[in-house]
Amino acid sequence: MVATLEVDPIPQTVLEDIGMQWHTEPDGSDYIVPELVRVTESEAEAYYAAANALYDMYVEAAQYVIDRGEYERMGIDPQLVPLIEQSWERDDWHLYGRFDLAGGLDGLPVKLIEFNADTPTALFETAIVQWALLKANGLDEARQFNNIHAMLQANFRRSVVGDGVDFEQAYRSEKFLFSSIAGLPEDERTTRYLQQIAHEAGLYTDFAFMDEVGFLEKQGVFNRDQQRADFWFKLYPWEDIAAEEPELMGILQSISKTGATRFFNPAYTVLFQSKGIMAVLYELYPDSPYLLDTRYEPLAGKAQVEKKLFGREGENTRITGADGQLLAETEGQYGHHPSIFQEYAPLPQDGAGNRYQAGVFFAYEACGLGFRRGGEILDNSSKFVGHLIDEPGSA
Repeated sequence: MVATLEVDPIPQTVLEDIGMQWHTEPDGSDYIVPELVRVTESEAEAYYAAANALYDMYVEAAQYVIDRGEYERMGIDPQLVPLIEQSWERDDWHLYGRFDLAGGLDGLPVKLIEFNADTPTALFETAIVQWALLKANGLDEARQFNNIHAMLQANFRRSVVGDGVDFEQAYRSEKFLFSSIAGLPEDERTTRYLQQIAHEAGLYTDFAFMDEVGFLEKQGVFNRDQQRADFWFKLYPWEDIAAEEPELMGILQSISKTGATRFFNPAYTVLFQSKGIMAVLYELYPDSPYLLDTRYEPLAGKAQVEKKLFGREGENTRITGADGQLLAETEGQYGHHPSIFQEYAPLPQDGAGNRYQAGVFFAYEACGLGFRRGGEILDNSSKFVGHLIDEPGSA
């Protein structure tokens, strides 16, 4: 059973002061649960090791797909292929992603559920809010697996000058533009938080909403003042740009080819984002302790989860038992995508029957842990729960 520690919540006024407007659910309940999951040092180390090992496997699986041109199998729009291959060959830097993992608590093994590699959410909650919960409750702020802020600072520097290069010697005056969709407070706060980290890392930064950004073929991406950005971070999925803005895709292909503006997260992360790559992972690494049996066809005689290749927030998900009986199902907007079938892995539960899914952020290496709490299928009504690493010998 998941062990938790009840704590005093952070007042909503304080959350709003730091820019977190999405603190209350439509039913009036708190999105940030006033408790902390108690994690042992060995459990935290297991999450760290799993995410690092999985990232290396994802890189190998992506190379496998690229070498064989198996983009259709991944459900990837053909318009994205040139961008994927250019960003991969150029070795554009992956800023950050989030692994969703089952198990890791109460003796359950850590298992990969999926990798949110392009536009992962819950960054602000994991990096800032759960740390603030410790501080507000007089707990030791160091007792968390949470080094996201510092790791992202270092990764922003790597993205501009390269790995192993002295930033102070190599950086000149390149500009990093950050964009999100107007009217989405969570996306905007996440993006502005990333901009803050980049600024603290020593980069020149600016922010513009997606509809304020300018694009010129071969010349690059421009801010509201018509200044060209050397790097552009957009918190908007690559697959949605391809589906909704085909004309823009042609311009972005041209910009990518010239390298006038580099895109982040890079387009190759759509390979990681596609849940189809988990079937490739299982083909390549069937004996990995972190992988669940995952295929493009239903699994005979196994409890399993059917997911859409590009589904989000638990939409269009079905759980069936080993006998084929439907156990849980959600509707959504992703039903037109093909499916993959992944062996069912139980999520650890607390005494009230709430299920907990770990999220481990990755920026050069695994660097932060947080939890989502909800029902059998975690959807957009799930809560965020922070964690506390128990001191050795504590009960």
